[in-house]
Amino acid sequence: MVFYFTRSEIRNRYKGSILGVLWALLNPLFLLILYSFVFSFVMKVQITHYLLFLFAGLVPWLCFKSSILSSSGSIVGNGGLIKKIYFPREILIITSILGNFVNMFIGLLLIVPLLFIYKMGININYLFLPLIILIQFLFSLSIGLVISALTVFVRDLRQILDIIMMGLFYTTPIVYRSEMIPEKIKLLFRVNPIAIIIKSYQDIIYHGVVPDILSLTLLGIVSIILLFIAFKIFNRLNRWFAEHI
Repeated sequence: MVFYFTRSEIRNRYKGSILGVLWALLNPLFLLILYSFVFSFVMKVQITHYLLFLFAGLVPWLCFKSSILSSSGSIVGNGGLIKKIYFPREILIITSILGNFVNMFIGLLLIVPLLFIYKMGININYLFLPLIILIQFLFSLSIGLVISALTVFVRDLRQILDIIMMGLFYTTPIVYRSEMIPEKIKLLFRVNPIAIIIKSYQDIIYHGVVPDILSLTLLGIVSIILLFIAFKIFNRLNRWFAEHI
């Protein structure tokens, strides 16, 4: 069911589109060029190989943002299906998030020409990428399960999430380096789970070093605990989905 729904999710996302799945590559590319122009030439952020730095943070951020926003409407958007037949409703959130991770994998293909342009190679530290992706998926799923369930009862949550995501984008070191954050507020950034994930991608892709294993391990443990709690909340609210959709 997960495979079928994920395939259907990806097909429906690009149904009727001329370029189809190529948008998974073009969308991050357009944003990379736009942000690179604004922050490199307009705001003059002094970061060497800024396009590669931006790539390392922006592509996983887009995946996280899309995962949360799309999962928020997974239950409400499939209300007709939920009312007709019974099946594990959490599959809708899992497949929605998996579809966004497929897009991220396609977007990561942009790293090949960028590494060629900047004359940088792929090193052994890239072996940590699957671990970071897994932790990001577990964390996204735990948030997505709770958000999707709550949206059934509070439809304004989607609009609230748009605002939260905008604020989270600028409070996460994606378009600027973490070293630029004032010391007195650095603690707020260090406990930001998304900042830990983004920094790990930047360490591997941009800096070419081993990511912070301790922070990743702690985040992985927290994500598993959150996922367990999220499933409990989701299953508790599940019984009232059909009545409120």
